[in-house]
Amino acid sequence: MSDGTLETIGGRPALRFERVLPHSVERVWRAVSEPEELEKWFPAAAPWTPAAGEKLEVYGMTGEVTEAAAPHRLAWNFNGDDYSFDLTPEDGGCRLVFIHVFTEGTPAAQTAAGWHSYLARLDVHLDGGYLSEMDAHENWDLTHERYAAAFGVDPEPGRQFWAQFLANR
Repeated sequence: MSDGTLETIGGRPALRFERVLPHSVERVWRAVSEPEELEKWFPAAAPWTPAAGEKLEVYGMTGEVTEAAAPHRLAWNFNGDDYSFDLTPEDGGCRLVFIHVFTEGTPAAQTAAGWHSYLARLDVHLDGGYLSEMDAHENWDLTHERYAAAFGVDPEPGRQFWAQFLANR
């Protein structure tokens, strides 16, 4: 699985992940848009249709679907951040591009390591398996260190986060 990149979109930091998956665009669309599929790999199963303009609430935070062009583009705003999935056919499968645009001050390496873990869960889910959230995050600390080095950011906040996570589980 390739690593994500840190870039700037609209003057804000953004994480970009690209994957070429051996599954059809339609199959990947179901995995990224249907609540019963999302609950098997995504941080939260969004209770959506999804349809442009649809409001959603998860964990006491709110969002809105900004684009839903099945089976190629799904975009939403959630708690001030922007997210999107773009799906295009490629080599008998699907190219997935996931982008998360966030506010300055969001820990980029920590966030990237988290999405890296969730996208690993998606890979397993699409292949017919199941990867628990705990197992997907097993090497989070190593993934975080790799992203911190690649992005040129201080790894210490992520190290503290991980130590606290381990102490509380």
